[in-house]
Amino acid sequence: MGTETGMGPGMSTSTGRLLGSGRTADVYELAGTAWVLRRYRDGYGDPAAEAAVMEHVRGHGYPVPEVRAGTGTDLVLERLSGPTMLEALGAGLLAASEGGEMLAVLLHSLHAVPPRLPGAGPGTCVLHLDLHPENVILTPDGPRVIDWANAEEGPPGLDRAMSAVILAQVAVSVDPLAAPAREMLTALLTAPSAVPEAGRTAEGLPEARRRRAANPTMSRTEVELLGTAEDLIRTLLP
Repeated sequence: MGTETGMGPGMSTSTGRLLGSGRTADVYELAGTAWVLRRYRDGYGDPAAEAAVMEHVRGHGYPVPEVRAGTGTDLVLERLSGPTMLEALGAGLLAASEGGEMLAVLLHSLHAVPPRLPGAGPGTCVLHLDLHPENVILTPDGPRVIDWANAEEGPPGLDRAMSAVILAQVAVSVDPLAAPAREMLTALLTAPSAVPEAGRTAEGLPEARRRRAANPTMSRTEVELLGTAEDLIRTLLP
C-alpha cells in the first residue's frame, strides 16, 4: 500500500513502487504522474532548502529536474528518463574519459550561475558538493544533475575538489571500478574548463577531505583511503 503525500495546494497522491535507494534517501514513483518522491531517512536533508537551490539554478538554465514541492522529509521531482552516468559506464554507453569531461563541464557551468543568497562575496557561487556519476542522469535531452542536499555557496575550488575526492576514493580502492574511476578523475582534472581552476582545486582539497571524513555515511575503510586519494589528486593536477 502506498502512503499519501502532498504535491502542492489541493493536490495529493500516493507513493508507488520503490525506484531506488541511496545512502540517505529512497525514491518512489508517484502513481499516475510524471513525478517521483525523494524521501530522506534519519533526519537527513532539508527538502525545502534543496528545492529552493534547484529552482534557482534551473532558472538560470542549469540542467536539473523540475521541482514541484519540498516539505518535511519529502521532495517531489520531475521523473527523468535515462541511466545514471555510472549505469551508462557499466553498460559501455559512455567512456570514463567522456564522463570526467562531462563532470568538468557541469561544474564549470554551475559555477557561472550567480549566487542565490544576498551579500555573497567575490568569487562565491553555487556549489553542489556531491557531483559524481551517480548524481548525473543521462536523459535524451542531455545530462541532468540530481541530489542537491549538500548544496551551499562558496568558492568553486571546493566543489571541484569534492568531486575529485569522491572519484579518487574509488580509484585508490580495491573496487572493480578503480581503473575507470582513475581515468574519469584524470579527465575531470585535465579538461579544458578545469585546467585554469587547478590552483583553486588544490586549495579546496584540505576542506573537501575534512568534509568527506566527517560524512556520517562514510565507512571506516572509505575514510582511511582519504589520504591516498588526496595524494593521487595532487599528482594528477596539471
